[in-house]
Amino acid sequence: MQSEEIQGTTLETWTPEEVKAALDAHEIVLIDVRTPQEFMFEHIEGALLSPMAFFDPKALPGQNDKRIVLHCGSGVRSEKMAKTALAAGVDRIAHMEGGFGAWKQARLPYIGTDMASGAPKRTGG
Repeated sequence: MQSEEIQGTTLETWTPEEVKAALDAHEIVLIDVRTPQEFMFEHIEGALLSPMAFFDPKALPGQNDKRIVLHCGSGVRSEKMAKTALAAGVDRIAHMEGGFGAWKQARLPYIGTDMASGAPKRTGG
């Protein structure tokens, strides 16, 4: 994990493998900031959806029990939303480096869409 101090706040950048380990250990809340359409087509199991267009840092859960990690498709939107959260008063937040693309490249499991039936299916891993 990399850490960057921004005006008294901390932005962390986690690898997909670090996110997977923390998610499996129930140590984080993973929030997907992609569009609902992207999320419906494929997403990381257990991730919550808070699309960038409607992202409200004040609505984020507290981090007393679990840390918050944001992710998107490539890491660009999640970093932008993490910085938005820091500017709104959140003192520490993380995002996943490389986004969902890096997650898939690392061959980590996710929920995809079965193209034959349109139903969700577990993929990767």
